[in-house]
Amino acid sequence: QDRLVESGGGLVQAGGSLRLSCTTSRRTFSTDTVGWFRQAPGNEREFVGAIRWSGGSTYYADSVKGRFTIYRDNAKTTVYLQMNSLKPEDTAVYYCAVDPFYGSGNYYESRKYDYWGQGTQVTVSS
Repeated sequence: QDRLVESGGGLVQAGGSLRLSCTTSRRTFSTDTVGWFRQAPGNEREFVGAIRWSGGSTYYADSVKGRFTIYRDNAKTTVYLQMNSLKPEDTAVYYCAVDPFYGSGNYYESRKYDYWGQGTQVTVSS
């Protein structure tokens, strides 16, 4: 079973940047896709972005496109979510998730992912 750990969250002013990290307890990720989601209080969990492990293609929600970037390190042990030009509406708990069984569903659907991290809080002040 994959154990995922997110880190890098915190408090930042609007317009600032944060970089979130997602690491796995395995030697490397074993997954079709690594997804990033977020959940604000009172809201449903929503898709932020994803990276296909084979090929490295990335996908983003319209709300973060052009501001957020997903990438992985050369050793493929960590996936990053670089967040720039942060807005107060980006405030949420951010989660990474993996899909080791190549399940059904699209990359933007939470049902595709089997293992989730515990989340890291991002708070953007105005």
